Amino acid sequence: MSRAAVGWETMTDSDRKIAQWVEETPFVDTHEHLIEESQRLFGAIHPRTLPCNDWAYLFRSYTAEDLVVAGLPAADLRRFLGPDLTSQEKYRLIAPYWERIRHTGYAQALRHTFRGVYGEDDLNAESLPRIAEKYRETVQPGFYARILGLANIKGCHVNSLQRIFMETEQPDLLDHDISILQLCRCSAADFAWVESETGRRPTTLDEWLEVIDFYFTTYGAKAVAVKSQIAYSRALNFEPVTKAHAARLFPHHADRIGALHALGPEDLKALQDFLFRYCIGKAGVYGLPVKLHTGVLAGYGVMQLARTHKNASDVCRLLQDFPETRFVLMHIGYPYEHEFIALAKHYPNATIDMCWAWIINPVAGVRFLKEFLVAVPSNKIFTFGGDYVAVEPIYGHAFVARRGIAQAISELVAEGWIALEDARDLIDRIMRGNALQFFRKGRREDATQP
Repeated sequence: MSRAAVGWETMTDSDRKIAQWVEETPFVDTHEHLIEESQRLFGAIHPRTLPCNDWAYLFRSYTAEDLVVAGLPAADLRRFLGPDLTSQEKYRLIAPYWERIRHTGYAQALRHTFRGVYGEDDLNAESLPRIAEKYRETVQPGFYARILGLANIKGCHVNSLQRIFMETEQPDLLDHDISILQLCRCSAADFAWVESETGRRPTTLDEWLEVIDFYFTTYGAKAVAVKSQIAYSRALNFEPVTKAHAARLFPHHADRIGALHALGPEDLKALQDFLFRYCIGKAGVYGLPVKLHTGVLAGYGVMQLARTHKNASDVCRLLQDFPETRFVLMHIGYPYEHEFIALAKHYPNATIDMCWAWIINPVAGVRFLKEFLVAVPSNKIFTFGGDYVAVEPIYGHAFVARRGIAQAISELVAEGWIALEDARDLIDRIMRGNALQFFRKGRREDATQP
């Protein structure tokens, strides 16, 4: 952390020690969506994961969304993130809105990236050509490891947006989750995805369960966790459903798969409930933690807060019905983070991940961490995950997270809740120790133990 950026001169001796300990301690990054480095190096445009290959790509997650919320027309955002405009045209498109969002967590993380990775204090008309050139210069073989090293990050967990499980080219740097979203959401796109990966087109529930078994058998020992972001499309109230009932709902002929959406809402929910709980059971067999998206949604103009508000209460049944399965509740459930402190305090199998939260609302992140540490055992939290598709902004997000962690610990020490002599071990635990102990690859006899 830059000493000037954190007001080093105004700190107490205790504050300086804590800031130094936080800066020196490596993060274990528990959540990213990184594409493979080779795809970045090759530069092949992909509408979802690499819509452009220039400095605008760094805005894709999540700063671009703040631009639209600040007034940038959605059509202009598509042009900005596309491959056709020049750098100058892209800058002129967003310049008025960039000034409006410079202090949001999303934009601050990007500004720290400009500073720490490119040596530029900010994005403006003068620095733009240099940032554009440094973007191109940075994308060289080995740049993933170099940027993560610059951020003092020792390894990342990746939830691939391209495969249910990605056989990564960099297994010493990147650990991958099994994405169970496509295995239990039951959309036509999910069936097509599975067919493209396996060549199978199931027509019965038993055949679909064989596909699920295939993924766990093939990748269970290689995965670090399973992950689902199904909360984007439905509530997390997964109820027990008999196999016989689910089999009646599942299409019996391949040509009906595309008509799954013709199921009524209750029937679709029941089928999803059965498949989700089946996947949770398989995760338990393989000793894999279950990562669940909770809280605020990425994007803009789509979130239903009534459903989001129920995430914490909805997940209680899962925690009760699968007591030997470890659940990782992501993003602190923001903006309902206090309920997730209550869950972690009450349920032995509930752990909280602060991934993404530091840039959603950095000040709320500080408050959350302070309250969590005086309410919940300190082994039940992971404090960093960038949640990016591009690697470069991880640097800036890690900077914001380190500042927030240092502030939270410093305030707890100053207020007398934590002794300074306990702070260093606590910092090590929440920044890397918990994750190293909690996440274990492969099937282990002790894998379900906290």
